[in-house]
Amino acid sequence: MEEEFSVFSHDIVVVGGGLAGLRAAIEAHDCGFDVAVVSKVHPLRSHSVMAQGGINASLANHPEGKEDNWEKHAFDTIKGSDFLADQDAVETFAKEALVNLYELEHWGCPFSRFPNGKIAQRPFGGAGFPRTCFGADKTGLYLINTLYEQTIKRNIKIYEEWVVLELIVEDQTCRGIVAYSLPEGELEAFKAKAVIFCTGGNLRIYPKSSNSITSTASGVVMAFRAGLPLKDMEFVQFHPTTLYGLNLTLTEGARGEGAYLLNDLGERFMSRYVSEAIMEKAPRDITSRAIQTEINEGRGVGGKDYIYLDMRHFGANTIKKRFPGIYEACMEFRGINPVKEPIPIQPAAHWSMGGIDCDYNTDTEVNGFFVAGECACVSIHGANRLGGNSLMETIVFGRRAGRRTSEYIANGRPKSAGNGIYREALLKQEMRFQGIFERTGTESPYKIKSELGTIMDTRVGIFREEQDLRQALNEIRELQKRYEDVRPPYKGRRYNYDLLWHLDIEGFLTISEVIVMGALNRQESRGSHARLDYKERDDKNWLKHTVARLIDGEVILSYKPVTITKFGIGKREY
Repeated sequence: MEEEFSVFSHDIVVVGGGLAGLRAAIEAHDCGFDVAVVSKVHPLRSHSVMAQGGINASLANHPEGKEDNWEKHAFDTIKGSDFLADQDAVETFAKEALVNLYELEHWGCPFSRFPNGKIAQRPFGGAGFPRTCFGADKTGLYLINTLYEQTIKRNIKIYEEWVVLELIVEDQTCRGIVAYSLPEGELEAFKAKAVIFCTGGNLRIYPKSSNSITSTASGVVMAFRAGLPLKDMEFVQFHPTTLYGLNLTLTEGARGEGAYLLNDLGERFMSRYVSEAIMEKAPRDITSRAIQTEINEGRGVGGKDYIYLDMRHFGANTIKKRFPGIYEACMEFRGINPVKEPIPIQPAAHWSMGGIDCDYNTDTEVNGFFVAGECACVSIHGANRLGGNSLMETIVFGRRAGRRTSEYIANGRPKSAGNGIYREALLKQEMRFQGIFERTGTESPYKIKSELGTIMDTRVGIFREEQDLRQALNEIRELQKRYEDVRPPYKGRRYNYDLLWHLDIEGFLTISEVIVMGALNRQESRGSHARLDYKERDDKNWLKHTVARLIDGEVILSYKPVTITKFGIGKREY
């Protein structure tokens, strides 16, 4: 007979309180299961609120989009991915976007509307039709409030300010998690029949990043250390237009509706990179490279590392009504009035196309462990994500994760685990904390983080080449050695963010190594991965996914084929 041992217990634990996490929790609850959300911040402060411009679904509401349908949405997504997306996943995504969008409307999401009352749509880069539904330029904020209301309505348990530290896996089956309560400073084990990770992205690795400070790769790292493979991590999206010096995203919707990009000469320069019919409506990878090229060739404004986004011709009413977020950000953070002045912008790291390897059912290699949102690589984005597809990805695959997890439990696949595994996992994390507190080193973890950021920004950015990537890999491995001599953190247990940053920086070093190794090996240019020494896409050798595993402490790369259905592989021209 086992001795008494207390753990939190739920049928399903969802880790992450952003859009994917809340949508997964709602679906699992509605399938009849006891579900809880564990989140390091309150859901309404999750990174999802940062999304501005919109969410894609082929509603065909726009007067210029009457011929739109899910197949055209799927093709645009595949072409935008530079043909690296898995086409079965994209087909599922584009089909299910429609029902998911109307469900959000019926739940009360305050979408902007056309005069006839239909949900409004605007053009976004790489889309053949105006397909992006939106709520002014605060779409992510409106969506997360809509889903949060639904979780409250259902009395879904939310553990706020809990940081997950370990995924408990036994015999290739997920048994739960270990988490750290920030307010109480305690470690607790969570027993679950299934776990869904919706832990977001990892691009705070870069100093110029639009990610919130909570986007620290912790979920991706945990899965990696638990033996799961990561896929396509070398593909890092840079958002073309972030507010200079602050890296706040200024939505692509502005360019979609006619805002200009201007260099130091006052030129609308995009015709040098795409056709005049497209200009500022080019996909993000192409637009970011164009802006960076203008800067690198000395045409940044005043010789500096930014150019202008000009919205003045919209007029005050349009800017304040359709882009209140841009107006507020410019006025409050830079003292710039976009009604009267052009906005200084520069590209910044924005989205990770790679993540934990899974299929379009959100299944991973570990039984009872499912993933959705930016931490997952389904993959529908391939080498480059189109704007507006990320919000819909969180909804479509969050919902599918909740449904799939429920099916897994209903089919009776999980067998109950004894308390010993939870006791061991807790003890392991307690010893990990103790080991960190008892360090005697002198290295500053924050100096290591700063140096890592410089490496990623200067050697693993928009443009890459072998010499820089090899040097970056050597420098990152040197930082990993220095991290072993890092100083101890503050020893208090409650709200110990110094301790959390120690843990996150260790994870950053691991993920950076994976990104650089993938980028170094991939000897071609595809989507967001632009090699100066291999400038062309090479389908013969590189139409395949990169898969990274951690084996005996070493990152090992392998490759697997892209799933092709009915959409052919062609040149990517705009």
